[in-house]
Amino acid sequence: MAIKNLNDLYLHQLKDLYSACKQSMAVVTEMGRVAKSRELSEALIAGNQGIARGMEVLASICNRHDTDPTGEHCRGMEGLVNEARKHAIETDFGDEDTQDAAIITQYQRLTHYAIAGYGCVRTFANRLGHDDDGAELQECLDNTRDGDEHMTRIAEGGVNQAAVDGQ
Repeated sequence: MAIKNLNDLYLHQLKDLYSACKQSMAVVTEMGRVAKSRELSEALIAGNQGIARGMEVLASICNRHDTDPTGEHCRGMEGLVNEARKHAIETDFGDEDTQDAAIITQYQRLTHYAIAGYGCVRTFANRLGHDDDGAELQECLDNTRDGDEHMTRIAEGGVNQAAVDGQ
């Protein structure tokens, strides 16, 4: 796809973000299965539900603009997913609490990438006068930030301390 103008860039980035979300779902599921903390596991399940809702919004927006949301492969998220598997799932942890801390770290890296993506496409939508798109993307951005903040509370509320206590 040639990117000739801001609208082309907007559509390209919507598709890239859709791909990023799709790729992240599998590793978030895997991290949820290995998490020791029930609160963390439940937060990862909720995170995946949020990712799925975001994908529905992205697909709906793409469809309104006669664009197939599946036309891109996000290499940035591919790298983050590989890092999450390597550092949160495949590493041999001597302590489950430390693994939970690693899971939160990797989840937040995935989330921060999504926050950047949603922020950019929301801004493009608003600049292009796609007010309905912008409002929906703002909601996705807000929900993603809320999920990130929830993970911080889980880390600060016990996971990180449990990892220190397990040393």
